[in-house]
Amino acid sequence: MLDKTNNQQLATFAGGCFWCMVKPFDELPGIVSLVSGYTGGNTLNPTYDEVGTETTGHREAVQITFEPDVFPYERLLEIYWQLIDPTDAGGQFMDRGHSYRTAIFVHNEEQRRQAEASKQALQASRRFKKPIVTEILSASPFYPAEDEHQQYYKTHVANYKAYMKGSGREDFTGQYWNNPEDKKRLRERLTELQYEVTQNKAAEPAYQNEYWDLYQEGLYVDIVSGDPLFCSKDKFDSGTGWPGFSKPLDEGLIRKEADYSSGQVRTAVRGRLSHAYLGHVLYDGPEPTKLHYRINSAALRFIPKEELESNGLGRYVQLFEADRQR
Repeated sequence: MLDKTNNQQLATFAGGCFWCMVKPFDELPGIVSLVSGYTGGNTLNPTYDEVGTETTGHREAVQITFEPDVFPYERLLEIYWQLIDPTDAGGQFMDRGHSYRTAIFVHNEEQRRQAEASKQALQASRRFKKPIVTEILSASPFYPAEDEHQQYYKTHVANYKAYMKGSGREDFTGQYWNNPEDKKRLRERLTELQYEVTQNKAAEPAYQNEYWDLYQEGLYVDIVSGDPLFCSKDKFDSGTGWPGFSKPLDEGLIRKEADYSSGQVRTAVRGRLSHAYLGHVLYDGPEPTKLHYRINSAALRFIPKEELESNGLGRYVQLFEADRQR
């Protein structure tokens, strides 16, 4: 039973092997839970082995409980399309058969409208030369898969990584998304400095960037995706000449990775959904965590508190009202 007070909804996506359909959505803000399972078929309580016989009519799928006010259904669709080959009617990558066919299972008419619109937009974009064949179907009973298939990317790390690479899914995503045309469009949208910083890890000059000494109330969003990344409440004078933050707004919207460039061992920070390079996380910040997110101004766009509502970020206004009520 969904908690109506939190306006939770369900989203169900079939995208081939369900092992690969959890990590991209997991731990994003507004994602309450993710369950791997089976749906769309004609048998009750199917097992993994039964679905694999291709006689049940079920497909492997992931069902997401989410809060649309925090993470809209449109964003889920954007992620979904980038995980699959939507032109393949016979399965996905090295997994063949009906149980691996893609589908968006919609739970209401608004989801259907948005799914149809996103499918049409993808077809019109000509990103793929072949027709988009992913089906949009009404949601049907969903049966959770066995425990060993839940959160597979966490419980079977080596197997998951080997499968992602060996199946061809990883290379396919790299080929069709963030391709030369995407980079060209991004160049047209960003300044030269913004592009070089976010795409090529260039470093902007200290003390000669837009936000290093800005302390106005508001949020700092990803310049590429618009995702809210940092809050002015967590900004501090790091003495480095770059914006410094003690923590991100939501850990789910950033990604950390090892950085061995410049002959140093550091931890780089990227936008999780945009993949844009942001800066580094250091350990010379304020107590108690001592975390110091040293971020390039060129990777950010500042939205003043007064403009959050008009930018679709009204839910964050309460961060600033809380202080005023004390």
